[in-house]
Amino acid sequence: MYGHGAAPPPRSTATVVSLRILFAAISFLTCGMLSFVPLIRAAMLRGKWFDWVLAVLSVPAAIGCFAVIGSLPESDGRTDVALLGAILLGVFGSVYFVVVDVRHHEAQPPFPVYIPPAVPPAGYGYPQPPSPYPATPSQAPQAPMPHTPVPQTPVPQTPVPPPSQPQRPAPARIDQVRAELDELSDYLRKQEDGR
Repeated sequence: MYGHGAAPPPRSTATVVSLRILFAAISFLTCGMLSFVPLIRAAMLRGKWFDWVLAVLSVPAAIGCFAVIGSLPESDGRTDVALLGAILLGVFGSVYFVVVDVRHHEAQPPFPVYIPPAVPPAGYGYPQPPSPYPATPSQAPQAPMPHTPVPQTPVPQTPVPPPSQPQRPAPARIDQVRAELDELSDYLRKQEDGR
């Protein structure tokens, strides 16, 4: 939950495709008015400055196109150019997002891969890992060495106390609690009878 941990599970193919269709449709179906939405998503996926610049520039471009369409009469040719610009902005936003999204999801592995460590850790039941340094050859003695006993000095042994058993609560404490509860119940009965 906190810090570095397991990566979140990857999205299913159906989720990826439906999000791709949704973001592409937002830009195209609004005739470029919301063309910045898929471009921002593309910028978030790639994280490059060029994508962020495209997303930011698409906002004033869409506002400018719709300002021209709304302020000029329909018979003016500039409104046709502005409408064509808005529609092309929507198509560009959709196509650019789909291309970026497909490339992004192709570059990712379909599921996280666990790579076990090369050498298991030394410990209970594991052999000691081999040393990465080359072994130095040792010279074997040519003749057997005579066995000479090594004098051993006596080590004083200190007695180890036996492990102590966990102490159970004394039954006297239980009896004391039981007696207090009995007194309390008698007191409460007298209170009820006195009313």
